[in-house]
Amino acid sequence: MLAGVISLPGDRLMRLCTVRTEDLEPFFGILIKTKILRLAAAAERLKLRPAQRAYFDSILAYLQGMPHSEKQLRALLQRIVEAPKEIVGNAEDGRPFLVPAAQVTYCPPVPRPGKFLCIGLNYRDHCEEQNKPVPDFPMVFNKFATSLIGHGAEIPLPLKVDEQIDYEAELAVVIGREARGVKKRNALAHVAGYMIVNDVSARSLQARERQWSRAKGFDGAGPCGPFLVTPDEVGDPHALAIRLRLNGKTMQASNTKHLVFGVEALIQHISEVITLEPGDVISTGTPGGVGQYRDPQVFLRPGDTVEVEIEKLGTLRNTCGKRKG
Repeated sequence: MLAGVISLPGDRLMRLCTVRTEDLEPFFGILIKTKILRLAAAAERLKLRPAQRAYFDSILAYLQGMPHSEKQLRALLQRIVEAPKEIVGNAEDGRPFLVPAAQVTYCPPVPRPGKFLCIGLNYRDHCEEQNKPVPDFPMVFNKFATSLIGHGAEIPLPLKVDEQIDYEAELAVVIGREARGVKKRNALAHVAGYMIVNDVSARSLQARERQWSRAKGFDGAGPCGPFLVTPDEVGDPHALAIRLRLNGKTMQASNTKHLVFGVEALIQHISEVITLEPGDVISTGTPGGVGQYRDPQVFLRPGDTVEVEIEKLGTLRNTCGKRKG
């Protein structure tokens, strides 16, 4: 019955996500073709031991359990490949094991990361459009858990506070193993995967307040997702096309090969003084083409659709609305 639905090329882990439906609270899943497998439900059906099932309670539990959870996920998927009838029909809670992707609401892949760190001025063309020199070291700032929204969610523009709300397409790194004092040569071993981020920014606040906590950390300023894509699918994170479209028009188009500081350098720099923990996110910066430095300037308005596309990661799509209240 499930022939062709469950098939895993090699030992790839595909795309991990946190989603919900009208009938289901947010759950940890994996995209398999056009459906999302409820991992906790599958683990229960296959009678995994309680300690093993716990890895699939949430994506954070999975990340905190690496590398053991990663091995268990591979084993779980292999068992399903060999015996797909095990997940036919409904799970013990009466809900299906496989939910059509078209019917889910996407949450941020890591709903409440302990740290969401961002990097400023990390593409040469973004420095050039501001007439600023390339920095000598990474410029780190932060967003907050309340900033994050998922693929398909509405970006609540705080237009009463700032009319100049901008977009920024970014590649983000999600940490899977604790990193403290990590050297570049070992940095990628601490990466659980990659996802797309739109670093939405309130430019007037950014200029007026000098520090960026409100300008880049307001509610809804961190669309991300749809998936956390594992490193084995992504390959070299410094060879990915990245673009942003506003209402169908391409506004940013570049490649992660133009990063000033690559993923390894960022992990080394940050982990010198900040312990990176499972689930922490590093958003690596945006290329040129942001709205503030265009002529004429372009800022987000209610009804706009913003799409960020990164090679191998998919497309993050959000509409814009006006903040209520």
